[in-house]
Amino acid sequence: MMHDLLPVLVFVMGAAAGVCAGWFVRGRISTAQATGSDAASAERLKAEESLHAQALEAMHSQFRALSTDALRESREEFIRQAESTFLRYQQAAGGDLDKRRDAIQAFLAPLEEQLKIYQSRLQQSDSEQSRTLGEVRKQLEALTQNSQNLAVETQQFRMVLKSSQARGRWGEETLRRVVEAAGMSPHCDFSEQTSVEDSRPDMVVRLPGNRVIVVDAKVPEFDAAAMQGASDPQSRAIFLSEHAKKLKTTIRQLSARDYPARFPNALDYVVLFLPAESLFSAALEGDSELIVWAAEQRVMLATPASLIALLRAVSLSWQQFAQTENARVIAQEAGELFTRVEKFMDHVGKIGLALNKASDAYREAAGSYEKRVRPAGDRICKLLGRTESLPDLKAGGSVSPIALPEAGNPSTGSVNSP
Repeated sequence: MMHDLLPVLVFVMGAAAGVCAGWFVRGRISTAQATGSDAASAERLKAEESLHAQALEAMHSQFRALSTDALRESREEFIRQAESTFLRYQQAAGGDLDKRRDAIQAFLAPLEEQLKIYQSRLQQSDSEQSRTLGEVRKQLEALTQNSQNLAVETQQFRMVLKSSQARGRWGEETLRRVVEAAGMSPHCDFSEQTSVEDSRPDMVVRLPGNRVIVVDAKVPEFDAAAMQGASDPQSRAIFLSEHAKKLKTTIRQLSARDYPARFPNALDYVVLFLPAESLFSAALEGDSELIVWAAEQRVMLATPASLIALLRAVSLSWQQFAQTENARVIAQEAGELFTRVEKFMDHVGKIGLALNKASDAYREAAGSYEKRVRPAGDRICKLLGRTESLPDLKAGGSVSPIALPEAGNPSTGSVNSP
């Protein structure tokens, strides 16, 4: 430690000596100038300054030499100590370097494995996210397209509802699809576009027993978009009330045509078909007594769902009618078969009577042969000297009589073969 401080002390002492000498010379010069002494004093002062300068120079040289020696010695000592310290640290660190490297590798190995797993999952997540975004993009594009199509169809639907002819065609087409869904064939159970005099209902459903139901499709003017766009409940209620009034006007017009009186065997009411459930629900919301009022006008309101139920009931009645007809035909055919079997049994009875008569005649002939013919033949053979006799009957034996069926009960009795 002393070797390290020695150069610093030498430098500080030299600097202090130089400062003191300079301060002393400046003080003498200032004193001589202030007092204005004579030339001798000036010469003497110069000589002293010269001696002082030489002494200062010598002191500087001596301090320089001392500082140089001290610096050299301290530098060599510092280098030796530095080399010793570095060598000691190098030896100490050299032994632990491998252990530290292994420890660091062991510490970083799980982290490296986790980083690889994280990178793999991140790549998988990116791929799944890309695929999901692609699917979402496709769904959004499809949704956008469907929205555009829906907007176009909605606009077309609004235009259709504004045209009476288009509303009529829409009602007729919907009615035809409903009838097909219910399984009612146009060739058997119902007929379309039937006209009687000046009346023209859209459909006549035929029932068993030559009864008919008259169905007419009507679509009153209805702006659903305007109703949905109503800003407050009061405006909506006014709109629904107006729609109910329009439907009431349609019901009056249909009732005034008096279809039941114009079609023979028609039921006493007419079915007014509305092709959309919303038309019926909106009108019923505007007037809760609409169904009862329409029934008083002999008009029954029907939507696709209720009309399908009605037609299915008609179809079921046709099925039951067909079963009843089949049962009637079966009963008629059974009666005819009974009559024929009775006639057949009469013929069988006649055959039995004839067979009984033939059996009796056979027995009488056989008895006559045995009692009269054969003995006479035996006598003739003896007279002629012949040993043979007349042969026996080959179909010998008795024949049981046939039991004839009783009159009016052809199912009893049996025929016994001879």
